[in-house]
Amino acid sequence: MKMLFRNIVIVAHDLVAAALAWMLAYWLRFNLEVPDPYYQGMLSGLPWVVPLHAAAFMALGVYRGMWRYVSVKDLQRIVLAVVLAASLVGASVFMFQLGDVPRSVLILQPLLLIMAMGGTRFGYRVWREHQLYGGVRLDGEPVLILGAGDAAMLLLRELKRSEEWRVVGLLDDEGDRRGRSIDGVKVLGDLDQVAEHATRLQVKKVIIAMPSASSAARRRAAEAAAAAGMSVLTVPAIDDLLSGRVSISQLRKVEMEDLLGREVVKLDSEGLHRLLGGRIVLVTGAGGSIGSELARQIARFEPRLLVLFELSEFALYQIEQEFARQLPGTPIACTVGDVKDTARLDQVFVQYRPEVVFHAAAYKHVPMMESENAWEAVRNNVLGTLRMAEASLRHGVGEFVFISTDKAVNPTNVMGTTKRLAEMVCQRLQQSNETRFVMVRFGNVLGSNGSVIPKFREQIARGGPVTVTHPDIVRYFMSIPEAAQLVLQAGLMGQGGEIFVLDMGEPVKIADLARDMVRLSGLADDDIRIVFTGLRPGEKLYEELLADGEHTLLTPHPKLRIARAQAAFSAGELEGLRVWLEGAPQDERTVKSRLAELVPEYRPQQPVAS
Repeated sequence: MKMLFRNIVIVAHDLVAAALAWMLAYWLRFNLEVPDPYYQGMLSGLPWVVPLHAAAFMALGVYRGMWRYVSVKDLQRIVLAVVLAASLVGASVFMFQLGDVPRSVLILQPLLLIMAMGGTRFGYRVWREHQLYGGVRLDGEPVLILGAGDAAMLLLRELKRSEEWRVVGLLDDEGDRRGRSIDGVKVLGDLDQVAEHATRLQVKKVIIAMPSASSAARRRAAEAAAAAGMSVLTVPAIDDLLSGRVSISQLRKVEMEDLLGREVVKLDSEGLHRLLGGRIVLVTGAGGSIGSELARQIARFEPRLLVLFELSEFALYQIEQEFARQLPGTPIACTVGDVKDTARLDQVFVQYRPEVVFHAAAYKHVPMMESENAWEAVRNNVLGTLRMAEASLRHGVGEFVFISTDKAVNPTNVMGTTKRLAEMVCQRLQQSNETRFVMVRFGNVLGSNGSVIPKFREQIARGGPVTVTHPDIVRYFMSIPEAAQLVLQAGLMGQGGEIFVLDMGEPVKIADLARDMVRLSGLADDDIRIVFTGLRPGEKLYEELLADGEHTLLTPHPKLRIARAQAAFSAGELEGLRVWLEGAPQDERTVKSRLAELVPEYRPQQPVAS
């Protein structure tokens, strides 16, 4: 009832404004003294002016918008509706001879009406936002916004409706923006001046509103604020904003993923639609970090069916619930199974007939797989890949994409060696078969299960210490979505037998990463100790993406190269490997000795002092 009454009032306002604008146009035309003949024409025209304007307003959707959120789009709609109504009134005047109507009136009336309708709407919005007569809100916690682009403008509008925050200034490196105002808030200076302005304005929190900026720019902004002892928040990522999953006002703390994240991957969307669209795609390890992100990315290309294969019931349940909640339009099949179980694989392949397979299932935790679990690592990572690949061959899969790792290069640990062995298995199977086997190597992914960043975050939350194995240890990092997207791109480009190497960017020193995370938590370096514990079994100081005997070839994609890998197994060697893998369990020493025979570049890591 309240809404209906409000709508009636709004419509009545506009129609009264149309009538008054009609009469005011006459008064202005005749200097406030309308002659009698024209006065009669003015009155006789009103019964036409009001209904014609009402019809135009309804037809062009003038009442779709809300006055509180009136925008330029609403003003455009008003202008079109008024122009249409004025045209109808003019046509009626001349067709039905409605008395003496000066042509100047037909021009003045729509101009006056546009000013009346637009002015009242924008005036109401200004009043609702506490900006009438230059009024300034003094409630809420003062905050600086880093960035003065579109995201900052949207954030300003959102925060003005909140009683929690009060924006006192903007900082941006674009010189032409300095000194200007956005929605009444001034651009004070450069990002590097955040400490100076924060002290002057007594600000303890900043918000980074630069979702489309490079990771280097976001990192510089966050480090400048953290170095000043300020708490740093950020708006959601640009992809999340564009997709509508979140709003600009859903602020959160800056994480290392925001700062180590890299430039957006450019995908061949048309080609990937050909590869995945309308086809049946199977992902193994679908509940893991990489497997689940692969499933999300594949869903974008509208497969006919997405088969999620996972050993962990709980992990499979989680990804099933996520798809039901966020991607209900994607048809999925959730299958529990072990990649080493040939009978289960055949059952799944017969039932669903996958045409493309992404094999991400693996044991990947280096220290855990190094000693007591070495045999299980070999069986899961090598035998599992062999059986999955052979099932793909038996059932006519067109493309098999294997997820490998930079730890397969000159491996010093069991996990990396098993991945290199799995690469060699795929290379061997490629030599005489139509299924295209494509391998993709990359380094650490940000936030994956068991990775260093979640571990550091947990240690900081407990008050420390943060444990780093060695002061000089470095690693490559990329975001999980970027890794998954490049895997898809490699799968599209592969002709069979290639090992794709991803551009991992510059390596990151883990000790520096730990210090950055401490600062981003709002703590000083002295608040949390960093303790060096020594390299763990099988751990390198640095990772490599190419072995000593490998070279790379360029590809059409700037972030993908092809490794010219060393020769794969012969048919006899592959059969000997199969016999070993299907044999009885073996101890750590025997496993490592056999791995050294199969992978000549495998060199077990010797302890390195920290």
